[in-house]
Amino acid sequence: MAGATILVIDDEAQIRRVVRHALSGDDVRVIEAAAGREGIDRAAAERPDLVVLDLGLPDVPGIRVCAEIRKWSAVPILMLSARHSEAEKVALLDAGADDYITKPFSPAELQARVRAQLRRARTAPHPEARFEVEGLAVDLARRVVTRGGDEVHLTPTEWDLLRAFVAQAGKTLTHDQIFRAVWGRGSGDPQAYLRVHVANLRRKIERDPVRPALIVTEPGVGYRFRALD
Repeated sequence: MAGATILVIDDEAQIRRVVRHALSGDDVRVIEAAAGREGIDRAAAERPDLVVLDLGLPDVPGIRVCAEIRKWSAVPILMLSARHSEAEKVALLDAGADDYITKPFSPAELQARVRAQLRRARTAPHPEARFEVEGLAVDLARRVVTRGGDEVHLTPTEWDLLRAFVAQAGKTLTHDQIFRAVWGRGSGDPQAYLRVHVANLRRKIERDPVRPALIVTEPGVGYRFRALD
Protein backbone atom coordinates (compact mmCIF):
# COMPACT_ATOMS: atom_id res chain seq x y z
CA MET A 1 0.00 0.00 0.00
CA ALA A 2 3.04 2.26 0.20
CA GLY A 3 2.44 5.65 -1.37
CA ALA A 4 -1.23 5.00 -2.16
CA THR A 5 -4.02 7.55 -1.88
CA ILE A 6 -7.22 6.01 -0.54
CA LEU A 7 -10.60 7.75 -0.50
CA VAL A 8 -13.07 6.68 2.19
CA ILE A 9 -16.72 7.62 1.52
CA ASP A 10 -18.86 6.97 4.59
CA ASP A 11 -21.28 9.11 6.58
CA GLU A 12 -20.28 7.53 9.91
CA ALA A 13 -17.30 9.30 11.46
CA GLN A 14 -16.48 6.22 13.55
CA ILE A 15 -16.24 3.97 10.49
CA ARG A 16 -14.08 6.52 8.70
CA ARG A 17 -11.81 6.63 11.74
CA VAL A 18 -11.54 2.82 11.89
CA VAL A 19 -10.70 2.65 8.19
CA ARG A 20 -8.20 5.50 8.45
CA HIS A 21 -6.39 3.89 11.38
CA ALA A 22 -6.33 0.49 9.65
CA LEU A 23 -4.92 1.84 6.40
CA SER A 24 -2.63 4.65 7.53
CA GLY A 25 1.11 4.10 7.42
CA ASP A 26 3.70 3.36 4.73
CA ASP A 27 3.12 6.85 3.34
CA VAL A 28 -0.53 5.97 2.65
CA ARG A 29 -2.69 9.06 2.27
CA VAL A 30 -6.29 8.60 3.45
CA ILE A 31 -8.81 11.23 2.41
CA GLU A 32 -12.46 11.26 3.44
CA ALA A 33 -15.95 12.21 2.32
CA ALA A 34 -19.10 12.04 4.45
CA ALA A 35 -21.65 11.89 1.62
CA GLY A 36 -22.06 10.47 -1.86
CA ARG A 37 -21.90 13.64 -3.93
CA GLU A 38 -18.91 14.87 -1.94
CA GLY A 39 -17.26 11.49 -2.54
CA ILE A 40 -17.81 11.68 -6.30
CA ASP A 41 -16.31 15.18 -6.36
CA ARG A 42 -13.28 14.13 -4.30
CA ALA A 43 -12.74 11.05 -6.47
CA ALA A 44 -12.72 13.26 -9.56
CA ALA A 45 -10.43 15.87 -8.01
CA GLU A 46 -7.98 13.62 -6.15
CA ARG A 47 -7.86 10.58 -8.48
CA PRO A 48 -7.23 8.13 -5.60
CA ASP A 49 -5.63 4.72 -6.05
CA LEU A 50 -8.56 3.02 -4.29
CA VAL A 51 -12.02 3.94 -2.99
CA VAL A 52 -13.61 2.47 0.14
CA LEU A 53 -17.32 3.17 -0.32
CA ASP A 54 -20.19 2.63 2.11
CA LEU A 55 -23.44 1.29 0.68
CA GLY A 56 -25.75 3.35 2.90
CA LEU A 57 -25.14 7.06 2.36
CA PRO A 58 -27.51 9.89 3.33
CA ASP A 59 -27.84 11.62 -0.05
CA VAL A 60 -26.98 9.17 -2.85
CA PRO A 61 -27.07 5.36 -2.50
CA GLY A 62 -23.59 3.87 -2.50
CA ILE A 63 -24.41 1.69 -5.48
CA ARG A 64 -25.19 4.82 -7.53
CA VAL A 65 -21.95 6.48 -6.37
CA CYS A 66 -20.10 3.36 -7.49
CA ALA A 67 -21.76 3.37 -10.90
CA GLU A 68 -21.05 7.09 -11.36
CA ILE A 69 -17.35 6.76 -10.54
CA ARG A 70 -17.11 3.72 -12.78
CA LYS A 71 -18.31 5.76 -15.76
CA TRP A 72 -14.99 7.61 -15.92
CA SER A 73 -12.54 5.71 -13.71
CA ALA A 74 -11.20 2.18 -13.36
CA VAL A 75 -10.08 2.82 -9.75
CA PRO A 76 -10.61 -0.23 -7.50
CA ILE A 77 -13.78 0.20 -5.42
CA LEU A 78 -14.22 -1.75 -2.18
CA MET A 79 -17.79 -1.60 -0.90
CA LEU A 80 -18.74 -1.61 2.79
CA SER A 81 -22.12 -3.15 3.57
CA ALA A 82 -24.01 -3.86 6.77
CA ARG A 83 -26.32 -6.20 4.88
CA HIS A 84 -25.71 -9.78 3.88
CA SER A 85 -28.08 -10.32 0.95
CA GLU A 86 -26.44 -12.31 -1.83
CA ALA A 87 -28.57 -10.49 -4.41
CA GLU A 88 -27.29 -7.17 -3.07
CA LYS A 89 -23.67 -8.30 -3.31
CA VAL A 90 -24.24 -9.36 -6.91
CA ALA A 91 -25.84 -5.98 -7.67
CA LEU A 92 -22.82 -4.18 -6.18
CA LEU A 93 -20.38 -6.12 -8.32
CA ASP A 94 -22.51 -5.66 -11.43
CA ALA A 95 -22.53 -1.91 -10.75
CA GLY A 96 -18.73 -1.89 -10.97
CA ALA A 97 -17.50 -2.64 -7.46
CA ASP A 98 -14.35 -4.75 -7.32
CA ASP A 99 -14.97 -6.34 -3.94
CA TYR A 100 -17.07 -5.95 -0.81
CA ILE A 101 -16.65 -6.44 2.91
CA THR A 102 -19.52 -6.74 5.38
CA LYS A 103 -19.73 -4.92 8.69
CA PRO A 104 -18.49 -5.54 11.28
CA PHE A 105 -15.07 -6.24 9.80
CA SER A 106 -11.63 -6.64 11.31
CA PRO A 107 -8.82 -4.19 10.43
CA ALA A 108 -6.74 -7.18 9.27
CA GLU A 109 -9.41 -8.29 6.81
CA LEU A 110 -9.82 -4.75 5.49
CA GLN A 111 -6.05 -4.40 5.05
CA ALA A 112 -5.87 -7.71 3.17
CA ARG A 113 -8.73 -6.78 0.84
CA VAL A 114 -7.20 -3.37 0.12
CA ARG A 115 -3.75 -4.84 -0.53
CA ALA A 116 -5.25 -7.36 -2.94
CA GLN A 117 -7.08 -4.67 -4.91
CA LEU A 118 -4.07 -2.36 -5.10
CA ARG A 119 -1.87 -5.25 -6.18
CA ARG A 120 -4.40 -6.26 -8.84
CA ALA A 121 -4.58 -2.71 -10.18
CA ARG A 122 -0.81 -2.37 -10.33
CA THR A 123 0.01 -5.80 -11.75
CA ALA A 124 -2.97 -6.55 -13.98
CA PRO A 125 -1.61 -8.77 -16.76
CA HIS A 126 -1.48 -7.49 -20.32
CA PRO A 127 -2.34 -9.88 -23.18
CA GLU A 128 1.33 -10.77 -23.59
CA ALA A 129 1.97 -11.10 -19.87
CA ARG A 130 2.97 -14.12 -17.83
CA PHE A 131 0.99 -14.63 -14.63
CA GLU A 132 2.41 -16.67 -11.74
CA VAL A 133 0.93 -17.58 -8.37
CA GLU A 134 1.27 -20.57 -6.02
CA GLY A 135 3.48 -22.50 -8.48
CA LEU A 136 1.01 -21.99 -11.33
CA ALA A 137 2.28 -20.13 -14.42
CA VAL A 138 -0.02 -18.88 -17.16
CA ASP A 139 1.46 -17.56 -20.40
CA LEU A 140 -1.41 -15.66 -21.99
CA ALA A 141 0.32 -15.06 -25.32
CA ARG A 142 1.39 -18.67 -25.88
CA ARG A 143 -1.70 -20.16 -24.21
CA VAL A 144 0.52 -22.35 -22.06
CA VAL A 145 -0.21 -23.31 -18.45
CA THR A 146 2.29 -25.05 -16.18
CA ARG A 147 2.11 -26.26 -12.60
CA GLY A 148 5.50 -26.76 -10.94
CA GLY A 149 7.13 -26.75 -14.38
CA ASP A 150 4.83 -29.45 -15.81
CA GLU A 151 2.46 -28.44 -18.59
CA VAL A 152 -1.23 -28.55 -17.77
CA HIS A 153 -3.55 -29.47 -20.63
CA LEU A 154 -6.79 -27.52 -20.61
CA THR A 155 -9.86 -27.76 -22.81
CA PRO A 156 -10.77 -24.59 -24.78
CA THR A 157 -13.52 -23.79 -22.26
CA GLU A 158 -11.17 -24.32 -19.31
CA TRP A 159 -8.61 -22.03 -20.94
CA ASP A 160 -11.21 -19.30 -21.52
CA LEU A 161 -12.33 -19.65 -17.91
CA LEU A 162 -8.79 -19.43 -16.55
CA ARG A 163 -8.00 -16.45 -18.79
CA ALA A 164 -11.10 -14.65 -17.48
CA PHE A 165 -10.00 -15.32 -13.90
CA VAL A 166 -6.41 -14.22 -14.52
CA ALA A 167 -7.52 -11.00 -16.22
CA GLN A 168 -9.43 -10.06 -13.05
CA ALA A 169 -7.25 -11.73 -10.42
CA GLY A 170 -8.16 -10.54 -6.94
CA LYS A 171 -11.59 -9.31 -8.02
CA THR A 172 -14.82 -11.03 -7.04
CA LEU A 173 -16.72 -11.92 -10.22
CA THR A 174 -20.40 -12.81 -10.28
CA HIS A 175 -21.66 -15.94 -11.98
CA ASP A 176 -23.20 -13.80 -14.74
CA GLN A 177 -20.00 -11.82 -15.31
CA ILE A 178 -17.96 -15.01 -15.74
CA PHE A 179 -20.65 -16.62 -17.89
CA ARG A 180 -20.71 -13.68 -20.29
CA ALA A 181 -16.89 -13.51 -20.42
CA VAL A 182 -16.53 -17.21 -21.27
CA TRP A 183 -19.68 -18.11 -23.18
CA GLY A 184 -20.54 -14.65 -24.49
CA ARG A 185 -24.19 -14.76 -23.60
CA GLY A 186 -26.49 -14.01 -20.71
CA SER A 187 -29.00 -16.83 -21.13
CA GLY A 188 -28.86 -20.25 -19.50
CA ASP A 189 -27.96 -21.22 -15.94
CA PRO A 190 -24.55 -19.67 -15.12
CA GLN A 191 -24.22 -21.43 -11.76
CA ALA A 192 -24.85 -24.86 -13.27
CA TYR A 193 -22.37 -24.27 -16.12
CA LEU A 194 -19.72 -22.89 -13.83
CA ARG A 195 -20.07 -25.51 -11.11
CA VAL A 196 -18.97 -28.22 -13.54
CA HIS A 197 -16.23 -26.33 -15.38
CA VAL A 198 -14.74 -24.71 -12.26
CA ALA A 199 -14.57 -28.15 -10.61
CA ASN A 200 -12.73 -29.53 -13.65
CA LEU A 201 -10.35 -26.57 -13.74
CA ARG A 202 -9.63 -26.87 -10.03
CA ARG A 203 -8.68 -30.52 -10.47
CA LYS A 204 -6.03 -29.46 -12.96
CA ILE A 205 -4.54 -26.34 -11.37
CA GLU A 206 -5.11 -26.56 -7.62
CA ARG A 207 -2.69 -28.35 -5.32
CA ASP A 208 -5.71 -29.58 -3.35
CA PRO A 209 -8.97 -29.31 -5.34
CA VAL A 210 -10.98 -30.18 -2.23
CA ARG A 211 -9.58 -27.12 -0.45
CA PRO A 212 -8.91 -24.73 -3.34
CA ALA A 213 -6.52 -21.85 -2.75
CA LEU A 214 -6.59 -20.28 -6.21
CA ILE A 215 -10.24 -20.24 -7.26
CA VAL A 216 -12.11 -19.08 -4.17
CA THR A 217 -15.88 -19.54 -3.98
CA GLU A 218 -17.91 -16.51 -2.88
CA PRO A 219 -21.11 -18.33 -1.80
CA GLY A 220 -24.19 -17.27 -3.73
CA VAL A 221 -22.22 -14.62 -5.62
CA GLY A 222 -19.48 -16.10 -7.79
CA TYR A 223 -15.73 -16.70 -7.63
CA ARG A 224 -12.52 -14.83 -6.92
CA PHE A 225 -9.14 -15.84 -8.35
CA ARG A 226 -6.19 -15.32 -6.07
CA ALA A 227 -4.11 -12.25 -6.89
CA LEU A 228 -0.36 -12.22 -7.30
CA ASP A 229 1.70 -12.91 -4.18
